[in-house]
Amino acid sequence: MLDSVVNAFRIADLRAKLFFTFGMLVAFRFLSHVPVPGVDVAALQQLFNSNQLLGMLNLFSGGAMRTFSVVAMGVYPYITATIIVQLLIPVIPQLEALSKEGEAGRAKIN
Repeated sequence: MLDSVVNAFRIADLRAKLFFTFGMLVAFRFLSHVPVPGVDVAALQQLFNSNQLLGMLNLFSGGAMRTFSVVAMGVYPYITATIIVQLLIPVIPQLEALSKEGEAGRAKIN
């Protein structure tokens, strides 16, 4: 396995793509700790601690909702909504029927 990692870094195009991916991951992790300006972070953390539903949403977002980060307001609402809909498909009969229709039903759900 170590040989494959070493070989991956020998190919210039693949090495550039790997460095770009690692750089994006590092930037994303740093930006997930930057709160939106004007938000009282202490009051927001108290709100998440007192409400179990919001605590679960924070869990789905990987903890970035608790700090109300800049990154969390970009892609996390879509990801959280997708997870919640996927969890509701077996519970709601109309969603289950749509999911069994194939590609057209899944497109409607999305």
